[in-house]
Amino acid sequence: MSSILLIGFVGVMLVLLFKRPLTNQVGKENRFVHKLRNAEWFQNHWLSGLFLFGLNAVLFFSTVLLIYLLMKLMIPFIHLFVMFMAVGASIYLWILIHKAWGGSRKNRLKMSAVGSSFYLILTIIFVFWLKNLKPAYHGDDMFMASIGLIIATIVTTVAFLTCFGIKGFSKGKTVNG
Repeated sequence: MSSILLIGFVGVMLVLLFKRPLTNQVGKENRFVHKLRNAEWFQNHWLSGLFLFGLNAVLFFSTVLLIYLLMKLMIPFIHLFVMFMAVGASIYLWILIHKAWGGSRKNRLKMSAVGSSFYLILTIIFVFWLKNLKPAYHGDDMFMASIGLIIATIVTTVAFLTCFGIKGFSKGKTVNG
């Protein structure tokens, strides 16, 4: 499990390293980008940050629900495929939002901070659960629960940094150029 986590972490760091070629692959002719760019509310950094926050929440909880439902099927390793696809979909949507929103560097950082704070809140919750982890009964082994919470903390921290990095940092005054 730790090798899968390490491979995922290296993959996300490569995405951040090669962010500019990836963002250039997504054309301005994309329908989602066009609709968001023309929406007046989306150019407000607070409202677009809340939109990104909600999008992150929908992506996260739909992935968790899908993995939960797929656990009932007892098909080995399908959850890894779902997690891989969820990461890809998240990065793709973050790049689309990156292309659609333009503004000053300060407002872009505010929008990114608001939108990616969903994962920061989840990280804080998982750390709190890990700190307050108690056995359900005398002799209950908490090892697997603690490993799960540690992995969840790492995943949400990387998601926060990736979302903030893709949306918050770009060269130039506007991201549409």
